[in-house]
Amino acid sequence: MLFVLASLTTVVACEDKKPDTTSTTSAAMGDKGAGDNTKRNEVDRNADTVTPLDQGNNAADLEATQNIRKALMGDDSLSSNAKNAKVVTNAGVITLRGAVNSAAEKAALEGYAKKNAGANRVDNQLTIAAP
Repeated sequence: MLFVLASLTTVVACEDKKPDTTSTTSAAMGDKGAGDNTKRNEVDRNADTVTPLDQGNNAADLEATQNIRKALMGDDSLSSNAKNAKVVTNAGVITLRGAVNSAAEKAALEGYAKKNAGANRVDNQLTIAAP
């Protein structure tokens, strides 16, 4: 009798329970694809577009980009979009790309770049995101 009770307990305890494999899509969660920036990145496929892969590796270019990045991260008035703008320095030319939330942010980023550009040029390709 004890053997039957132990066997029955083992069978019940070892019942095959399958985990819930359903997933919730971002649309079901109310997110209308906000994280999908594929269309915004299409311009990066153009061979003439400056991308982070074009970043110069000499000390001056690296230092300029680093200083601008630090300034962006330290400015609490900037949106996440502005802080995530692409900053690429190559041969002393600082290129700013991406979308920011306002003209004020665009001007602020350009100001940080000009402060670090010295006698070099700033190519401001920032756009203002649609609300």
